[in-house]
Amino acid sequence: MMMNIIIQLFAKTLKKYRKEKKLTQQELADMTDLSREYICDIENESRNKHLTIAVLGRISEALHIDITLFFKK
Repeated sequence: MMMNIIIQLFAKTLKKYRKEKKLTQQELADMTDLSREYICDIENESRNKHLTIAVLGRISEALHIDITLFFKK
């Protein structure tokens, strides 16, 4: 249950910061060497996601934000 809450929070925050930076899912995917589909899956709360710390780090670096910001309400 707690993991679902964390993933939902990350998904919403990722989408917020990506849009603030005026990036498309494809642009973020290119910056992180992830697929656009994977970024879409992360942002879509209804889909099953498998996130690792390494992926979180790559996304954080690409957006130039502290990784902890993804988990603040």
